[in-house]
Amino acid sequence: MRSAPRCERCWQRQDSCICAALTPIPTRTRLLILRHQSERRRPSSTARLAALLLPSVHIIDYGDGPLPDLDLEDSWLLFPDGAPLAVAPSPPPAQLVILDGTWTQARRMRNRVSALATLPRFSLPAADRPLPRLRRQSLPEGMSTLEAIARALALLEGDAVLAPIEAVLQRVVDRANETQRR
Repeated sequence: MRSAPRCERCWQRQDSCICAALTPIPTRTRLLILRHQSERRRPSSTARLAALLLPSVHIIDYGDGPLPDLDLEDSWLLFPDGAPLAVAPSPPPAQLVILDGTWTQARRMRNRVSALATLPRFSLPAADRPLPRLRRQSLPEGMSTLEAIARALALLEGDAVLAPIEAVLQRVVDRANETQRR
């Protein structure tokens, strides 16, 4: 069985392309996503959506070879083993580093990229409600990369960034569900 053609930009099926709904959301916080190479071509990977929505996102693929020098000045690592933050730190970090992959892949990246060891780490408080999801989470605190980014930015910059990201996630999930029903 041949898979349906994909949009080159959002990587959704062409009949479910969401590019027209992607309005850039400016943020003060820069975002560096280290994406495991296996996530690059997954339609359910939300790091790609984050880069399309948020002009401050820079994605570096992990596992294709040596990593370039990472500019991690005034960066914090968003990772579940850090202390949960209920309020934004003062001053807030200039950049968040997010690891995109399965839990196993993310842990390996955290352990193998030595530059990450010196970064302050934080995790997100428990969500009062999950955002729409393309994949089932294996851990109760699990969330997609874009959901984690949305929640972290809401904490650092206010809730105004959460609603437009949530709307895009809902649209992607709705279109994926429609496609599955066909």
